[in-house]
Amino acid sequence: MKVKVLFHDRCFDGIASAVVFSRFYRECVNPRAEFAYAGLMHRAGRLFDEALFDGDENAIVDFKYSSSDRLTWWFDHHDSAFLSPEDEAHFRRDRSGKKFLDPSYKSCTKLVADITASRFGFDPTSLEELVRWADIIDGAQYPNPQAAIDLGEPAMQVMLAVEAGQDDHLPERLIRALQEKTLAEVVQEPPIVELIGLLAEWHEHAIETIRRVVRCERGVAYFDVSEHGLEGYNKFIPYYLCPEATYSVGVSLSPMRAKISVGSNPWAPRPRRHNLAKICERYGGGGHAAVAAISLPPEQIEQARAIAREIARELQQPE
Repeated sequence: MKVKVLFHDRCFDGIASAVVFSRFYRECVNPRAEFAYAGLMHRAGRLFDEALFDGDENAIVDFKYSSSDRLTWWFDHHDSAFLSPEDEAHFRRDRSGKKFLDPSYKSCTKLVADITASRFGFDPTSLEELVRWADIIDGAQYPNPQAAIDLGEPAMQVMLAVEAGQDDHLPERLIRALQEKTLAEVVQEPPIVELIGLLAEWHEHAIETIRRVVRCERGVAYFDVSEHGLEGYNKFIPYYLCPEATYSVGVSLSPMRAKISVGSNPWAPRPRRHNLAKICERYGGGGHAAVAAISLPPEQIEQARAIAREIARELQQPE
């Protein structure tokens, strides 16, 4: 039996969610199941191809809902969980007992762990460290901005490898490895240990690049790194550099998309006043109330810059 697990790609929480779901399924549903994995990215246009759902059972974790009849499991915690009102209505009608949405969770990993434990008898104790770090990372529950960009902890090294690495096979290797090994064990394995060494230098380069281009005005840290190849930078760097900012708005570019990242500072001297998911939904994006994004085709980089400037003006504090 083949179980296909689709997860939020280039995201620590997406990978950790896939780890917890896979362990649950193997231990509580079918120990003989074979697993296949595929990462999903937010991009302009259609997010799902029906060909993705090629398993006997198909699961999506930490990503938007699909109304495909072949989708059997779904877990998500985003405010912007649906591509359309029709998709939301389809979810509301579902009576399978295998599709779950709860935006009150800081991480999808914790949602998967709690639901599978309470409803299906899974014991996630051996994955407790992974679940805890997914909650810290996706929920921005660091004590200060320095901790959010520091690479001392194995979980932070894995996060860097996930978000900044260019190896398309790395997420699946990590998902399979973390089902059996600790974060500390995984970061000592080749080729991950070598990759982390290279990415640590890239991380320092990203900090210095953003330092050169970021501008903080009326509570908003605005930066455009679309000409610097920094897709996948640590999203807390702007708050480390501009601790007075309540929000950040960044523009980046990759061969796949032009991206506008909109976030709020967990340590800001002034509280967040806006729902960033709702703002980004107006431009075809979405996310959480505290952090969201918009993706456009890469050739629309000028439009992305215009949208980013427009959002930055909306978020700025009155003079």
